[in-house]
Amino acid sequence: MKRYFIAVAVMSLAAPGHAQDWPDRSKLPVPLAPFEGTIGETYEDSEADWQEPVAAPEGAPNVIVILLDDVGFGQTSTFGGLIPTPALDQLAAEGLRYTRFHTTAICGPSRAALLTGRNHHSTGNGFLMEWATGFPSYSTMLPKETATIAEILKDNGYATWWFGKNHNTPDWEQTVTGPFDRWPTGMGFDYFYGFNSGETHQYYPVLFENTVPVEPDKTPEEGYHLMTDMTDRAIARMKFAKSVAPGKPFFMYFAPGAMHAPHHVTAEWRQQFDGAFDMGWEEYRTQVFAKQQEMGLLPEGTELTPRPEWVPAWDTLSDVQKEVYDDLMENFAGYFAFTDHEVGRLLDAVKELPDAENTMVVYIVGDNGASSEGGPDGTLNEIMNLNGIPSDLEDIKANIDKLGGPESEPHYPVGWAWAGNTPFQWVKQVASHLGGTRNPMVISWPAKIQHDDAPRTAFLHLVDVVPTILEAAHIPMPDSVNGIDQKPLEGESFLASFTDPEFKGRTQQYFEVFSNRSMYADGWKANAQHTFPWR
Repeated sequence: MKRYFIAVAVMSLAAPGHAQDWPDRSKLPVPLAPFEGTIGETYEDSEADWQEPVAAPEGAPNVIVILLDDVGFGQTSTFGGLIPTPALDQLAAEGLRYTRFHTTAICGPSRAALLTGRNHHSTGNGFLMEWATGFPSYSTMLPKETATIAEILKDNGYATWWFGKNHNTPDWEQTVTGPFDRWPTGMGFDYFYGFNSGETHQYYPVLFENTVPVEPDKTPEEGYHLMTDMTDRAIARMKFAKSVAPGKPFFMYFAPGAMHAPHHVTAEWRQQFDGAFDMGWEEYRTQVFAKQQEMGLLPEGTELTPRPEWVPAWDTLSDVQKEVYDDLMENFAGYFAFTDHEVGRLLDAVKELPDAENTMVVYIVGDNGASSEGGPDGTLNEIMNLNGIPSDLEDIKANIDKLGGPESEPHYPVGWAWAGNTPFQWVKQVASHLGGTRNPMVISWPAKIQHDDAPRTAFLHLVDVVPTILEAAHIPMPDSVNGIDQKPLEGESFLASFTDPEFKGRTQQYFEVFSNRSMYADGWKANAQHTFPWR
């Protein structure tokens, strides 16, 4: 007795020449490869053909996007700052520094622009999800028409992971009942380990693994810190993935809570900076500005912007003010040094991968400029400040022994934020000026990038990262994702800048947050500033 297969209608899929049209990456997700075997009357006159999911294009690189939070242009040693960042220095020594890269001036909008390649208003993220409104550009409801880079890469054969901060899930969708389609795992990421908000306690974080609440596996007394935890998990997942599927590229979005408040770090790290900032914020700016000029980071003829009236002169401060302000800045510097150390561990692990040379690291040093949200005096309780209750200087001094530990929520004062943005004016939230929107960027890709000491000066923006990654991976921007037509990318690839030092970048870009706004066009920039972020 013969055994028969059930005949199915496959002739159109198996038509001659059909395979060369597959995969069609313009519409995602891509269906399985067409069946090109034969189905006969029995297995004896049939030929199997294993259908496969789409794979990444040949030679597509691993991609790691590292995004720090609340960092000034003049804070890292890599860009002339007085806080040593040896891991970032090393990455820059292997790749390229970019000195005219721009953000939106605040967290959530910057991240929406980075992940989608569209301007923040186009993604409904004109401001933070905690201040969402019932208008499309400010709803914080990331539209399905603006698929993320993770969704595009995942549907093109990449593994996709998100570690750290998620500030792009609407406030009211963050409960364990969902919906989860605007959580990282609903935005194209296979795996998420981190927190859903603007900030979290670094010793006692509110953590999720994918969509499930989880607790740290040890206490601060046992050495727990979220920065170390997420770094360990990122390294482990990266190594495991390459041991199981060495040929499958990955996309990792690594977004620490650092350097956003609370500035949590142990005394061991903070004490390395004892006395390092006693010179005060004006002298800090003078020294950093000189370093930036010496390093060739600024155009010839650049002048240092003057101290504004909202920052008091250092020599007018009382001894108590100087002491407290110094302590808060030393704590911030310790937190930054610790963060650089942890990122360095991740970068060291990358070098052990079988395809390390074909790993592109895009390190964006801040989603906006340094933050003045600590207020005029700084604070040991930043949450109190954000709720409109100012800190008392004497209270800070009396509790300074708690600085950086689990019982504190530290943030430095306005003056140190201003100094951290050297040589620019203003701070985080002020989208009209470069202190809010210009952040350093370093890119390394050993297989394609040769180190150049001279910085790249192309005018770039967060929206340009997605098209650059897609071009590097030889993947087109899809017209449709999950049956939904996509808004065009508003960014432009700067892949050519990897080999062309004269690459110019964008000719136009707008900026707007909280009605602080600016327009850049053909080398000119018009600014309008209205708000004070610390009020």
